[in-house]
Amino acid sequence: MQTKMKQLGTLTLVGTLFAGACLLSAPANADTAAGEATFKAKCAGCHGADGKGKEAMKTTDMAADDVQKMSDADLSGVISNGKGKMPAYKTLTPDQVKDLVSYIRSLKK
Repeated sequence: MQTKMKQLGTLTLVGTLFAGACLLSAPANADTAAGEATFKAKCAGCHGADGKGKEAMKTTDMAADDVQKMSDADLSGVISNGKGKMPAYKTLTPDQVKDLVSYIRSLKK
């Protein structure tokens, strides 16, 4: 009886951990389509409609490994605060920034 209780407890713990991991890996309500629209309105002028960058402007390819390896927080920071020649987009809402990050992730090679 005690062995069955331990097995049931272990199975319950494993199930709970698995469910928690699934919930944590789910997207945080990011809307890639909305991110694409914001990208085309705010970013495509410099980074190109496809996000590949513009050689004449020496802008970054959003699908490049160095961009894709950045954390979501780092990408959000660059979008909100700017970097180098890139201006800050402080007028974007946190949801718009999250959607942009989701769209940038979708450009991965």
